[in-house]
Amino acid sequence: MTGAGTARAGDGGRVVVVGNGMAGSRLVGELRARDAAVPITVFGAETQAPYNRVLLSNVLAGVTRPDHIGLVDAAWYAAHGVDARLGVEVTRVDRAAKTVHASDGTATRYGTLVLATGSTAFIPPMPGLRDGLPEGAQVFRTLDDCRRITELAAAARRAVVVGGGLLGIEAARGLAGRGLEVTVLHLAGHLMERQLDPAAGRVLARTLAALGIGTRLQADVTGLRTAGGAVTGVELARPGGGTEVLAADLVILSCGVRPEVGLARGAGLAVGRAVLVDDELRSVTDPSVRAIGECAEHRDEVYGLVAPAWEQAGVLAGLLAGTDPAARFTGARQITRLKAAGIELASMGETHFGDDDEDVEVVRFTDAARGTYKKAVIRDGRLIGAILLGETSAAGTLTRLYDRAAPLPAERLGLLFPGMSAAAEAESPVRMPDAATVCHCNNVSKGEIRACWQSGARTAAGVARATRAGTGCGGCRDAVEGILGWLDGQESADVA
Repeated sequence: MTGAGTARAGDGGRVVVVGNGMAGSRLVGELRARDAAVPITVFGAETQAPYNRVLLSNVLAGVTRPDHIGLVDAAWYAAHGVDARLGVEVTRVDRAAKTVHASDGTATRYGTLVLATGSTAFIPPMPGLRDGLPEGAQVFRTLDDCRRITELAAAARRAVVVGGGLLGIEAARGLAGRGLEVTVLHLAGHLMERQLDPAAGRVLARTLAALGIGTRLQADVTGLRTAGGAVTGVELARPGGGTEVLAADLVILSCGVRPEVGLARGAGLAVGRAVLVDDELRSVTDPSVRAIGECAEHRDEVYGLVAPAWEQAGVLAGLLAGTDPAARFTGARQITRLKAAGIELASMGETHFGDDDEDVEVVRFTDAARGTYKKAVIRDGRLIGAILLGETSAAGTLTRLYDRAAPLPAERLGLLFPGMSAAAEAESPVRMPDAATVCHCNNVSKGEIRACWQSGARTAAGVARATRAGTGCGGCRDAVEGILGWLDGQESADVA
C-alpha cells in the first residue's frame, strides 16, 4: 500500500501530526498499521508518551498507577519509523511553504498537516486568577496536573472543586479517596446538567454525600481568596447581596474546556468553536490540512469524548493511506461514562425529556437510598436517550440499541433490568450477534473477540492487546469478560 499511501499523504509529502494525545497518537498508530512507509512526524507538547486521559481520575484517587495508563510505549516510535518530537510544541504553521515551526527551532515540511491539538482547561477571569494560578489552585486536565494535585493534596485538608461536570465529579471523588474534606460548587441547578436530568442530578448528589463529598448548587463563584500567594478560600456571591467565603487550601478548577485553535487561527484557517472540517476531516480553508478530535468542528458539532475522536482517526488513516478512499466521517453518537471509584454512570443521547413531553415515552426507576436511577427515553419505538446511575448492568444493552437505533422489545422493563424479559436477555453480550459492537470506543465486535479467543487470547488483557477493546473508557470490560467466560464454558461443555 506504500504507493497509494504516499500519494494520499500529499504528493509524496510527510504527514505531520500536531498533538500526541488520544486523537493524535491513535491516528499515528492507525496510519502506520495501514502504510509502513509513509513518513510521519508527530509533535507532542507533553514530554511523556501518550496516555489514556479518561483514566486520570483513577490515578488521582490512587487506585491506578500513572505508568498503567499509557497508550504507546516510547520505544514504539523508533521501532515503527515514526519521528516523534515529545515535549516539543509547534509554534507556527506556514501554509504557503507547507512548513511547521517548533519550539526547538526546527522547521518541518509537510504534505498533509493534521491538527490534533485537543482542548485546554478554561480558567475564568476573576479575582485571584487574573495573574495565573496561585499556590494551591490547579486545573485537572493532564497527567502533570494530576501529579501536581496529588502533591498539593498531601498537605491539604479542605478541597473545593469549582464545577460539577464530568471532570469535576471525577476530581472530587479522587480527592475524597485521599481523605480530604471536599465540596463541589456548581453554578447550574443540578450536577452534570449536560448529561443528566434534575432527578438524576439529585441522586448523584446523594451518592456523593455518602462518599463524603458535599455539593452546593447555583453557586456563583466570584473569585479566589489568597494570602502570601497561596489560596485560602473561594468567594461566593450571596443571593441577597454580599459575599461568602468558603475556606479551602486546595481548589480544583473544572470550569470546562476550550478547543485549542491558536495555531489554526494563526495560520488563517476557518474556525468556529473549533477548526471547521468536512466529512473527509479536511479544513474547509485548506485541503492539505486536516483536524481531528476536540479541536475539530464537524457539521456544527465538537466532540469531547474519546470514541468519536478514535473513529475520526480511523477514517482519516484510511484516507491518507489510500486503503479506504471512500471513508467518510458523518458524525457520531456520544455516550458518556463516568469513571470514578464508587460511582457508576452511563448517559447517552437526549436525556432531558420528562413524562409530560409529547411524542416520547419515558421509562424510569429511582431508588435514591441506594443511589440508583435508571431512565430510558423512547420515540417511535427507538431509544433516543438513557441514563444509568448506580447500577449499570443494562449499559451494554442500551448502548447497542441506541447506537443501532434498533427496534425495542415490547417489554420495556427489560431495558432497565436485563434478564427480566426474553427480549432483553437476547440482547445480552453473550447472546448478541457476532456483528454487534461490544467496545464502542474502539469499534470492536463480538465476532472479533471470539476470533481472539479462538487464537488463544483467553483473558480481557489478551483481547485488549489484540483489539484495544477496553482501553478507552473501560466500560465494556465486563462485557468482554462475560463473552470470554461464555466461550470458555462452551469449550468445557464440548469437551465434556
